[in-house]
Amino acid sequence: MPKNSKVTQREHSNEAVTESVADLLALEHPMDYKSSQMSMGLSPGATAPGKGLLPSPDGDAEDGRPSWNNKLEYILAQVGFSVGLGNVWRFPYLCQKNGGGAYLVPYFILLILIGIPLFFLELAVGQRIRRGSIGVWNYVYPQLGGIGVSSLMVCGFVGLYYNVIIGWSIFYFFQSFQSPLPWAECPLRRNGSQAMMEPECEKSSATTYFWYRQTLNITSSIDDTGGLNWRMTLSLLGAWIIVCLAVVKGIQSSGKVMYFSSLFPYVVLLCFLVRGLLLKGAVDGIIHMFTPKLEKMLEPQVWREAATQVFFALGLGFGGVIAFSSYNKRDNNCHFDAALVSIINFITSILATLVVFAVLGFKANVMNEKCVVENGEKILGYLNTGVLSQALIPPHINFSHLSSKDYTEMYGVIETVREAGFPQLGLDACLLEDELNKAVQGTGLAFIAFTEAMTHFPASPFWSVMFFFMLINLGLGSMIGTMTGITTPILDAFKIRKEILCVVCCIIAFFLGLLFVQRSGNYFVTMFDDYSAGLPLTVVVILENISVAWIYGTERFMQDLEDMLGFRPYSFYFYMWKYVSPAILVVLIVATVIEMAVSPAGYNAWVEAEGSEHFMNYPPWALAMAYALIVAAMLPLPIVFIARRFNLLSDGSNKLSVSYRKGMMKDISNLEDQDEQRFILGKNPSEAPSPSPAHRAYLGSGGAQEMTNTNYGTSTKTGYQNIGSPESEL
Repeated sequence: MPKNSKVTQREHSNEAVTESVADLLALEHPMDYKSSQMSMGLSPGATAPGKGLLPSPDGDAEDGRPSWNNKLEYILAQVGFSVGLGNVWRFPYLCQKNGGGAYLVPYFILLILIGIPLFFLELAVGQRIRRGSIGVWNYVYPQLGGIGVSSLMVCGFVGLYYNVIIGWSIFYFFQSFQSPLPWAECPLRRNGSQAMMEPECEKSSATTYFWYRQTLNITSSIDDTGGLNWRMTLSLLGAWIIVCLAVVKGIQSSGKVMYFSSLFPYVVLLCFLVRGLLLKGAVDGIIHMFTPKLEKMLEPQVWREAATQVFFALGLGFGGVIAFSSYNKRDNNCHFDAALVSIINFITSILATLVVFAVLGFKANVMNEKCVVENGEKILGYLNTGVLSQALIPPHINFSHLSSKDYTEMYGVIETVREAGFPQLGLDACLLEDELNKAVQGTGLAFIAFTEAMTHFPASPFWSVMFFFMLINLGLGSMIGTMTGITTPILDAFKIRKEILCVVCCIIAFFLGLLFVQRSGNYFVTMFDDYSAGLPLTVVVILENISVAWIYGTERFMQDLEDMLGFRPYSFYFYMWKYVSPAILVVLIVATVIEMAVSPAGYNAWVEAEGSEHFMNYPPWALAMAYALIVAAMLPLPIVFIARRFNLLSDGSNKLSVSYRKGMMKDISNLEDQDEQRFILGKNPSEAPSPSPAHRAYLGSGGAQEMTNTNYGTSTKTGYQNIGSPESEL
């Protein structure tokens, strides 16, 4: 306590106390450190004894930080960020690839073991410290402050190419206002008086041709840039204008946008599900989807892919989760939020899977019927030319109304009788199972397979408009979270107007994003998707886990949560954070590195002459660029660690914001008033509880100057950052 404080002056003064004892006793209330202003568990509207010892109901607003207008707005923001394009085009693919319904078992187990605990951890530290990703990890453990910088770097890389996908969706959205849809049929090429089908389209399909040639106008390799695609450039510009308008006012603007962008996709998915279930073959797709292949559960690859999907589905490590939660009140029940958002995310993935396979089941039936008709005509031609005998055809078969069952029976008879010469006939089996097993994901699912299925819908332009508008909103919700993960740490560190920062970031991102709207841009999207986020984010999250559970201390963190929430979280979280989650993340990192080392580094190049994709290895310069993305994202981790280890970089404690310092000085004054009141009431110093438990001292290294407080008969060492600050408990 400073020597010139009011309490010290009173202790050395012989003046009589003249205040009315009755008046003082009327102000006295039982003291509890859980409700003191050093605690994070203060409930709104709480009052304190004497001269305002506790923050006012608007305490969170007084530190100058914006806050959510209501809880629903915040939940929708977190749901919009976590539920993205991956739920629609990645989860169904993994489900089909890894055993159908059996894949849900490892996914759900890993959601419980690493998904919800780590999501809860990020929500809690963001809400308590009320800073973006950089500020949070600077105060938890300054030497690992590079975690926040790496998160920001990854957000930047992902945002660059993710918005390109929104641009593609915008292009398809406006192209959908036509009947028939422009990708419903192959275009014709006129040669004088003759009209012939475009050869590239004839060798592939109408939707595939529209995607690769008319949308991307793609080159045959990553080496051939081909110049800018002006239509995709305009679409990208439109996407960045939409994102900029959504985030320009911070959570005040993005929160309002989330009411629509988070809820509208569910309306579309439910409409598609109802419509899909009414289509022929939809049930076949859903049954195929959820028929469990239990033997798949024994394969390590299935568990690795399930862990990776859980990891990215919740947006862990991006900084968006921390940024959103930092605008919460400190007594918000983030434990409930973590469970709610995780369950909503899981249910959304199941809903999207039902929709996708109901539609793909319909498409498989259409393609199977087409196959039956084409091969039935072949067989009829062989019968007319005498290649096949009429005796091979069962008498009940009618070629004018040939069903899949009849064709399968006829195919089996011909294959048995003409065993030697059967391959020369060129007949296909036309099995529905083969069509359903054609796994597609990513852009192949959204812009080719699903788009082709919609061409067979009645009123197909309407459904196409709805589908691509849904993709735009799914992408927008994720982009708002990504941009918040970038701007919030910068706004915390520097005094910049958020409007100017958002506009500048979007302009820079647009010009950097021109890399992806070249004719070869799709290959760079694949590169960034494969290399810029996977390994760096996994490393970021395991360091987040270690810094809280092992450096700060799991027991201390649990105590902080009890103070903040008003109840102690289940012991389950203690063991998950301390042992299980780090172990699983280590295994995931090792598996990812092995996968990168074993799998050839390359991309699927479109070969125009063949109308198909072929895998190609990255040239040396592209491979160097891919690995440079990983290095650039992870480089802040060792740089910040070394710089702070050898005191080359401040831990940021001397660069507190104005509102932070104001709150700290106000709380020191309140502590002195509290001491003064206790002295007047005649309490022995040793009887007064410490305003902050001794076991919650700041554990940061190097940067925190210690001070000893003995005014209450107990010696507690606290870092000077801790007094009355939002970061005081971490």
